[in-house]
Amino acid sequence: AVAKLPEVLAGAGWIEERTMVQATVLSGGEGRPGLPIHHGLNEVTVSRASPARPVYVSVHIDGQYLATYRADGVIISTATGSTAYNLAAGGPIMHPTAQSLILKPVAPHMGLPNSLVLPPEVSVSLVVGTDNEAIMSVDGQLDLRLANGDTVLVKRSPHVARFLRIRPRTYFYATLVAKLGYTARANGYPDSGSSPNPEDRSR
Repeated sequence: AVAKLPEVLAGAGWIEERTMVQATVLSGGEGRPGLPIHHGLNEVTVSRASPARPVYVSVHIDGQYLATYRADGVIISTATGSTAYNLAAGGPIMHPTAQSLILKPVAPHMGLPNSLVLPPEVSVSLVVGTDNEAIMSVDGQLDLRLANGDTVLVKRSPHVARFLRIRPRTYFYATLVAKLGYTARANGYPDSGSSPNPEDRSR
């Protein structure tokens, strides 16, 4: 970082802003006294507390009922978090500066199995239905116990994360290739630097 300081002082750097997510816990339709609003960069997850017992999570989007999942959990992810737990659970990848949120069920036994990309200003309510405890996790750093009937209200945070970048603005795509193995060769094309030619495939 110190070696890059002359470049920054010369104006070579740029600021990348990333969307954050916030979560509020409501118990019986009301906020718990003194419970803070939790902010995260990657995701908010409502999941089972016991490894052998799935949790029921009813999802409402802007007040409209969507589905009830019987699953290991439900993830609400930011674009930054799209390459974290969301990706491991089979969710889509978004560019890190995108402001949308992703709803992704984890190993659902009931309910829609697919991910859903949501607009930035959406409000998502996750209502817990279980005879056992569930857990709300924020960025994997906070585990808050949830009881039957608790609601986790998730939306985009008013805060953003800012990163000083020295590298090119297209770095994200190079990162996908380097870390996630996104190469043309993996898709069966011999030249990873070229796009597939339909005429070549027809021969």
